[in-house]
Amino acid sequence: MDLLDRLLGHDVWTTRQLLEICATLSDAQLDQQFDIGHHTVRATLHHIIGNMEIWSSLMAGDPLERQTDQTTEGMRGRLSVAEKRLQSIAHKVQAENGWDHLWTDHLDDPPREKTFGTALAHVITQSMHHRAQVLYMLRLSGISSLPEGDVFSWEAELASESRH
Repeated sequence: MDLLDRLLGHDVWTTRQLLEICATLSDAQLDQQFDIGHHTVRATLHHIIGNMEIWSSLMAGDPLERQTDQTTEGMRGRLSVAEKRLQSIAHKVQAENGWDHLWTDHLDDPPREKTFGTALAHVITQSMHHRAQVLYMLRLSGISSLPEGDVFSWEAELASESRH
């Protein structure tokens, strides 16, 4: 497994772990206001997944279809679709060694060219940043059994799954 697959795999695995925890929470807990990030656990998870959806659509040159399902089950489904799209784009970029190739971000005003490599790094690092905010909100909510979300934990889980 190469570095790209490690980064993409860990990114989605950790977000999925948080969604599984959040599936056990009430709407009040998901929508509790905090003075950080997107202010609620639900809005922050929606933002993480929405970024994956939007950026992958932009890089693929596809029309934007903004998804609005913010139920934990709906976000899990959205994450699965976004994961496949982002992996597909990343693997195409990798195969073509197109890290420095340009695409146009039409959401910028005015539209601006960006490199595929930086855009992919942005999605992954921004997800990590917002997951840390979700972990903080969950801790403040009294949720104690939270994952560390580190790459070593992901790799250990992956190895454990492959043995079974």
